[in-house]
Amino acid sequence: MLFSKTISAAVAIALATIATSFVEASPVRIPEGLVARSVESATAADASAAAYVPVSERTWTAEEIEEHHQWVKRSSAGINDWDCTPAAGKRPVVLVHGLIANKDNNWIYMGPRLKAAGYCVYSLTYGSLPGIYLLAGLDKMENGAAQLSAFVDKVLAATNATKVDLVGHSQGSLMPRYYLKFLGGAAKVNKFAAFGTIAYGTTLSGIVPFLTSLGLYDPIKKILDPVCLSCFQFLENSDFLGNLNAGGDTVPGVQYQFIVSKYDGVVTPYTNGFLRDNNPSAQNIVLQDICSLDSSEHALQMIDPI
Repeated sequence: MLFSKTISAAVAIALATIATSFVEASPVRIPEGLVARSVESATAADASAAAYVPVSERTWTAEEIEEHHQWVKRSSAGINDWDCTPAAGKRPVVLVHGLIANKDNNWIYMGPRLKAAGYCVYSLTYGSLPGIYLLAGLDKMENGAAQLSAFVDKVLAATNATKVDLVGHSQGSLMPRYYLKFLGGAAKVNKFAAFGTIAYGTTLSGIVPFLTSLGLYDPIKKILDPVCLSCFQFLENSDFLGNLNAGGDTVPGVQYQFIVSKYDGVVTPYTNGFLRDNNPSAQNIVLQDICSLDSSEHALQMIDPI
């Protein structure tokens, strides 16, 4: 009985931790009207009467839906303009989102600012599984890298450029390295800047070694793989990472800038975000070394002006 309870608790902790990590990796915008109603309900005299409404049963007004569409439209304005001509000295920029994000919601802050700075900016949604289109990056990263390869080729053809610059967040710091190393991307990319980086995986705050010690790693992986083929590729010492980092974690000809935060709760320890090659073209940056007051964790780095 004690053993079965221990197993159940471990599984619950693991699934909760992994799910929390996924939510942290991508922002969710709740319409203001819905927030207002929730606050009103929570502060009612009889708080116990405020029943939780499942997501599947919630309704949004036509105005709230339209407001959301307009928000997405504004945040992606000018992105993926296939008639854009790069200014002198500025290569096209390709944005690569994180796990369970997509080409729009991951770049609501940085996309428009890069466009305003005079860049031709492009963004793709990759790694979608059948029937799950808004939450992307779930397919194994080898497949995502193949999609990135085709997208970069499309950008180069449209802009008549010889190389692009990549900007990635979270999974967007990891999957492109497969493209650079194994799919010929090194010849097509000049600079690769990324934040919330995951160069050597995550322990999920120690949960991964704990599950391994209990013999639960493989059973939980078997459960989650059908809905997230990339999830276990992120974990420290995964086969994917072993293959990717073997012989060096950078490739010649590409300039790297990897940015981490000491407060990252998804990439643990945060130093696993660092590249380890002795490569003068690779730079590791800690946000707090630039601004000691910067408290951005994993998701908030998407909207961090630093």
